[in-house]
Amino acid sequence: MGTPTLRLVVMGVSGCGKSTMAQALGERLGLQMVDGDDLHLPESVAKMRSGIALEDADRWPWLDRIAAYLSQADAPGRVVACSALKRVYRDRIRAQAGDVCFVFLDGDFELIDRRMRQRVGHYMQPDLLSSQFRTLEKPQADETDVIRLPITEPVQDMVAQALAALQARTALRLHPAL
Repeated sequence: MGTPTLRLVVMGVSGCGKSTMAQALGERLGLQMVDGDDLHLPESVAKMRSGIALEDADRWPWLDRIAAYLSQADAPGRVVACSALKRVYRDRIRAQAGDVCFVFLDGDFELIDRRMRQRVGHYMQPDLLSSQFRTLEKPQADETDVIRLPITEPVQDMVAQALAALQARTALRLHPAL
C-alpha cells in the first residue's frame, strides 16, 4: 500500500497569510503549491480590483479549479492557498478532491486590515475585508479535518504547529530534520 496523498488547503480571509503559510508548508513537506488567487477567472480578478466583492456564482468555478488541482495524482500531495470562507465551499472542495485537510489561519479584523494596507500590488482591495469577514463561516468542531492556527504567531511557529497537527491526524511521518 502506497503513501496517502496529502491535500492541504490553507484557508482564511484575504490578508491573513495564506500564501505565505501555504508556500512554507509546501517547501517543508516537498509538496507542489499553488496560490488560489492564480486560479480566479480574469473577470473575478477585475471585480476584486474594482472593489466589488465576489458572489457565490463567481466562486463555484474557482472552487472547482481548486479541487481539480488538489485531485491531480501526479504528485505525493499538493497545497493550495484558498479562502474557503463558507462551509459549503469547503464541502465542495471535499466532495471533489477527496481527503483534504484545511489549515485555518484565524485572526482579528484589525490585525488583518493593518497587514492588507501595508501590502503592495495585490488586486484584493483592503476595503473588501469587511465583506470577507461577513462571509466567513469559521470551521466548527464537527469539521474534524481542520487545523486552526492563530495568526499572531511567527510563520515558522505556525508551520511547526501545523506539522505537529498533521502528524497527529494522518499517517504523515516527517524526517526529524523537517
